[in-house]
Amino acid sequence: MRRRVLVAASAAGLGLGAGLLPFARGRSPEPPEDVCRNAPPLPYDPASGLAPLAARPVPAQARCPVCGMYPARFPGWAALAVFDDGAAQFLDSPLHLLLYLQRVSRYSPGRESAGVRALYLRDLRTQAWVRAEQAFLVHGSAQAGPMRSPDLPAFASEADARALAKRDGAVVRRFDALRAELPAELLALAPHRH
Repeated sequence: MRRRVLVAASAAGLGLGAGLLPFARGRSPEPPEDVCRNAPPLPYDPASGLAPLAARPVPAQARCPVCGMYPARFPGWAALAVFDDGAAQFLDSPLHLLLYLQRVSRYSPGRESAGVRALYLRDLRTQAWVRAEQAFLVHGSAQAGPMRSPDLPAFASEADARALAKRDGAVVRRFDALRAELPAELLALAPHRH
């Protein structure tokens, strides 16, 4: 019996060793080309007391469909798209909302951009929701977003946006202008090809 246990343990050790062989040789196995996580919109809850198209608190379990991060962990950067049925898609930043809007059906299968009825961004300073169409975004700021890369800090106040833009040598842009034509350097920041 003891001999069988030793043989089994040796075989298991060889199997494990073979699996670690690429690491021992200084190489690592190739990661998958693209890892995606489905983050569907959260359904409207009539018991919330909120209007179906109203901004709402970011649930801890909500995930950004663009990058997979948890928007609740970076509340000052959160963004929200609300669909005609009241379902809410939470995103971790204004940039990811803009990327999402360009490919809604890819990030949320069964949904289309035509079904989006309300868009919100969090004011970076106050962390209050502001309608995306009314927000002032700073393009070219040194302020890194949740992905630790360039993003678009949003503000309800044009003065707050201009102060950050002046400090960083950036420009203030309106959401609708960026939605119509997202600069190539921001398009290149899409974390996934899906």
